Amino acid sequence: MCGIVTEHKSKVYAVYCNPDHTHIFVGMHPTISPSKLIEQIKSGSSNWLNDKKYIVGKFCWQDGYGAFTYSKSHIDKVVKYILNQPEHHNKQSFREEYLSFLNKFEIDYDPNYLFEWYEE
Repeated sequence: MCGIVTEHKSKVYAVYCNPDHTHIFVGMHPTISPSKLIEQIKSGSSNWLNDKKYIVGKFCWQDGYGAFTYSKSHIDKVVKYILNQPEHHNKQSFREEYLSFLNKFEIDYDPNYLFEWYEE
């Protein structure tokens, strides 16, 4: 994923792959849209995983993504948040986390179009 981001003239600040979702914090080059970068990350990483046969069966991402913006002054705080995912998810599920982001950023949403949740 880091290589894909770099190929698109963007910078990875932090990545953490949870069992049911991934956080990737990037500084995006202005010539690429968030949707295009996410498309490239998802297709490139799934092709790589399937070519290497690192998992049994075929890996694929579910449709959709969430993207949120932060100011440069928040980089350190967001990096720490992402790298602290194991501890964070001992207290809050991905569903709870994602819904809290939607509420925090005042994003209207239709629950019918959210992710498939894989609660443990």
